[in-house]
Amino acid sequence: MYKVLVSDPISDLGIQQLVDAEDVVVEKKTGLSEAELIEIIPQYDALLVRSQTKVTENIMAAGDRLKVIGRAGVGVDNIDLEAATKRGIIVINAPDGNTITTCEHAFAMMMALARHIPQAYAKTINGTWDRKSFLGVELRNKTLGVLGMGRIGSEVAKRAKAFGMNILGYDPFLTADRAEKMGVTLATVDEIVRNADFITVHTPLTPETRHMISDPQFAVMKKGMRIVNCARGGIIDENALITALDEGIVAGAAFDVFEQEPPQPDHPFLHHPQIIVTPHLGASTIEAQENVAIDVSEQVLHILRDEPFKNAVNMPPVAVSVMNKLSPYFTLGEKIGSLAAQINQETVQEILVEYAGDLSEVDTQPLTRYILKGVLSRHFANDVNIVNSLHLAKARDVKVVVSQTAATHGFTNSITVTLRASNKHEHRIAGTLLTGYGERIVQIDQFPIDIAPEGHLLVISHNDKPGIIGHVGTLLGQNGVNIAAMQVGRKIVGGEAIMVLTVDKSVPAEVLTQLTQLPELKSAQEIAI
Repeated sequence: MYKVLVSDPISDLGIQQLVDAEDVVVEKKTGLSEAELIEIIPQYDALLVRSQTKVTENIMAAGDRLKVIGRAGVGVDNIDLEAATKRGIIVINAPDGNTITTCEHAFAMMMALARHIPQAYAKTINGTWDRKSFLGVELRNKTLGVLGMGRIGSEVAKRAKAFGMNILGYDPFLTADRAEKMGVTLATVDEIVRNADFITVHTPLTPETRHMISDPQFAVMKKGMRIVNCARGGIIDENALITALDEGIVAGAAFDVFEQEPPQPDHPFLHHPQIIVTPHLGASTIEAQENVAIDVSEQVLHILRDEPFKNAVNMPPVAVSVMNKLSPYFTLGEKIGSLAAQINQETVQEILVEYAGDLSEVDTQPLTRYILKGVLSRHFANDVNIVNSLHLAKARDVKVVVSQTAATHGFTNSITVTLRASNKHEHRIAGTLLTGYGERIVQIDQFPIDIAPEGHLLVISHNDKPGIIGHVGTLLGQNGVNIAAMQVGRKIVGGEAIMVLTVDKSVPAEVLTQLTQLPELKSAQEIAI
């Protein structure tokens, strides 16, 4: 008989299938401290939580029978994933359970924004019958820009089509073919910013998406546009938005999320007449709370019964012999994937992974998952992990091709990752582990290189001419950027070349711009590993 502990408030309907199972006993004990959980967890085979219970390494260490932890929701920030993986405990969540409810909330915010519903309501109930101050706009024939065409963004686009809107969609993994099937016009962020009447964002918050809508974007927007954020606080620069509203560029904004939650009482969003706010209600519906619990309960039952399951967010079981061979390469593989993704600036259509040497003799799928996590995390941040990375690539129509060869290319083992865009342009990164030296990047595109993938890397494309290195070093020195290491890669003397520098701190954007203005220098890009 399996025992399941539910330590957070979860709807009875959501866990009904566990309650009805003849081989399962379910016990609800909420509001427990860590010490109280540690005391009772040895009795249980599974633990179901929402966001209140913090599942620490100490709790898992005490859970001798613990086989699975289920999170009735999307995020797993309250669960120590590394400790769970180390102890062989499967962690699952419900990534699809709040898709529709978040989509509907975003659409409701957009409609309320178009017709000034909250403002008109507040004035009416306060005794003022005012039909002149709230002239709205129709959604029909307006252009909606959707930044992020994942599950939620795609559902928003579908509903907007039904309202007669024209859809511009951006996603780093959205291909032209997929966009056409969805009835969406594939666009860049800049095209959306310049042409949309409404913009709604549905991306994770990453270093690249943080303030992706800020002063430069507001400066080129259509006057009178409206903007919605039900994704993550910080994607839209809050201060820049206030300025754009006050200057009449933006007619209104609707936010369910803030950079700091809850916001301070004096936050300008809370007092601005053209902004609608809600307290992060995107997933707050009866159906969503039940759906995530139902999804997780079903998977917990499968895991307890050793049946096929989905939505695990940590490493699935791997044979010890294979794990011993592959695990030294996990971090390197993720770094190679991340480096390739940061260098690439185009829509990825194919990810090609080649294993050479001894790595060709084992099942490398676990390592491939780490590589894909590195590639995808640039755009998905914490939403991608080593279990769902293959699924996320497939869902975005990104083809993953893995090949193995005994040829060593001069190294005992090597990993080569190639990102190929829809226009057939590609970027290639190769790496290896060298005895005594550790992780090394040995190729960037067609150029041989030898550098450690760590810290802040500056990748500079230039013509191989005398004086280039000196100019770069002088400019960085003048701006207080210290060079810790440098490598130059070239195919022929005087031809195209790259310079890879390890620097002690992040390079300001204005310094990167100054670098690109140096003679014979083509591009300068910072890579964070």
